[in-house]
Amino acid sequence: MATSEPPPKLFVCELCGLSSPFSYYGQKPPNTRAIVLLEECFVTKDPFSPDKEKFLILGSTCSVCSKCVCAGADCSLFYTKRFCVQCVNKHLDQFPHQIRAELAKKSCSCPCLTLRARSGRSLRADQ
Repeated sequence: MATSEPPPKLFVCELCGLSSPFSYYGQKPPNTRAIVLLEECFVTKDPFSPDKEKFLILGSTCSVCSKCVCAGADCSLFYTKRFCVQCVNKHLDQFPHQIRAELAKKSCSCPCLTLRARSGRSLRADQ
């Protein structure tokens, strides 16, 4: 009887739909020396490097709503914890001013991000 490998586990971003097989979920990727990530992440081997210690972080789960989100700036933000952009928008007033200002700059260059100020008005460049 032949032993078959289990099917690869698949990471899927619930916001943009990015999907990729992942080899590890956690804070200490295998085959790495002295690397501990600041959050539990979905990790895959770097397909562009022959070095076994190289890896790519695909994403993590939002610390508020638990959605799986990729590490792309359009989908999530890491500020002490991972936040999806939807939760960032809902709780924007709870982030430090410097983070809000940086996000406002990003929303001007990326119309896919909509950030709301305390007044509730949209900070999108195309509005």
